[in-house]
Amino acid sequence: MAPETMSAMHNGRSVFPFTAIVGQEGMKQALVLNAINPAIGGVLIRGEKGTAKSTAVRALARLLPELEVVADCLYACPPDEPELQCHQCSTRAQVGEELPRSRRQMRVVELPINASEDRVVGTIDIEAAIKRGEKEFEPGVLAEANRNILYVDEVNLLDDHIVDVLLDAAAMGHNTVEREGVSVSHPARFILVGTMNPEEGDLRPQLLDRFGLCVDVEGIHDVSQRVEIVERREAYEEDPDAFGSEYEPEERAEAQRISRALAGLSDVVVDRDILFAIAALSIELEVDGHRADIVMRKSAQALAAHEDRSAVDLDDVEHVAPMVLSHRVKSSMGGVRRGLADIGEILRRGADA
Repeated sequence: MAPETMSAMHNGRSVFPFTAIVGQEGMKQALVLNAINPAIGGVLIRGEKGTAKSTAVRALARLLPELEVVADCLYACPPDEPELQCHQCSTRAQVGEELPRSRRQMRVVELPINASEDRVVGTIDIEAAIKRGEKEFEPGVLAEANRNILYVDEVNLLDDHIVDVLLDAAAMGHNTVEREGVSVSHPARFILVGTMNPEEGDLRPQLLDRFGLCVDVEGIHDVSQRVEIVERREAYEEDPDAFGSEYEPEERAEAQRISRALAGLSDVVVDRDILFAIAALSIELEVDGHRADIVMRKSAQALAAHEDRSAVDLDDVEHVAPMVLSHRVKSSMGGVRRGLADIGEILRRGADA
């Protein structure tokens, strides 16, 4: 790992270490897979309060490689990737300007629960546009979230329209604001993490489907693990630096795995028989549309990359399938459990077809 990344990790000691979180393996893995490939489409974490949801998100950010950014850009554009830059950075580069550079750690941007649409997407000063012909744009949360983690707590309590806007930006990688015939567009590529307590209401199925992965978390019922949670939390609160030092080897190792996976993701092979198996699984479980197939392929590829393997196998698909399908299978809950339990068998039949 680059020295500057480890330096940032030292500076972020006050964050509870990702590898020190007890249990909740499904949630941690879903977060890591989205970090490796944000095109998976984010993760929805469903569960009661006090199950380390926000702790895991903040801890993940500390493990991710530092970003090289245009130092004076509102959107933290990458200086060497014109296709991912905002209009201003792209224009400056085209006329030969040397873009100023800096490095920074990825951040967690939180969406306020009472955020208005203008607060989310940004606002255009119409008066300035009409009188002076200038597009004066006040960026919103989506601008701040570009190349960061966008954390939306209690996403089920947001207005459906706001959720639509967030999911649209996550899918398209940019945000466009139009007012009175004036339009402004900027990059909005982020890792989307939504959390919700199902007891406080659910999301509409159309919105649920647009989250790439979904994991359910609950309090741990194993006595020894519950004791471990208390002991680790107390040790962390008593001396965050000492606690962080204890877990630094594990943190460093996980950060290196993620960095390696990011670099090698596109080289991981997904054979056609894997795609046949994925399609057969979605058909068998009567999943609408094709988003599940696409997300399953991307997730399995990210998992193989994280485990430093050169090709996806059926075990990868079987491992990620519950996260992809649990919020998309329409059957009764009993039917969902039976279907997910049979995933391995269905996949192997599909691969052999």
